[in-house]
Amino acid sequence: MRVTTTRFGRLEIEAEDVLLFPNGVLGLEDCRHWVLLADAENEALGWLQSISRGEIALAVVSPRRFVPDYQLRVAKSEMSPLALDDLEQAQVLLIVGKNQYGATLNLKAPVVINIDRRLGRQVIANGEQPVQYQLTDGTTALRKSA
Repeated sequence: MRVTTTRFGRLEIEAEDVLLFPNGVLGLEDCRHWVLLADAENEALGWLQSISRGEIALAVVSPRRFVPDYQLRVAKSEMSPLALDDLEQAQVLLIVGKNQYGATLNLKAPVVINIDRRLGRQVIANGEQPVQYQLTDGTTALRKSA
């Protein structure tokens, strides 16, 4: 299928690359079909591109790269819609934001994807996790693209 996007132009997407988010993501509940794209200039950065709304692309990163001690703790009910047979099937991604000080990561509401079933869900982490975790100067590799 062809998808025309604001950020990446026209893309040719294979059906098996489409991720289904049955509930969308927070603030974008109408966006249920997404594709995960690599960033051409920054290997640390990925893009969650909406299939239905070409103007919507969310910058995402692996928490391991920027917050090595990050541990996602969520209620089982948050994870059950993903139909995970094993937690190793889950890919956790943090949405990148921006404030007046630079790039931030949303540790409170990560995206979890069941790679095998192509199912995704934004979950709410238990405990005190910041919505805007400020990246420091040591993470300049991300700043150039975000």
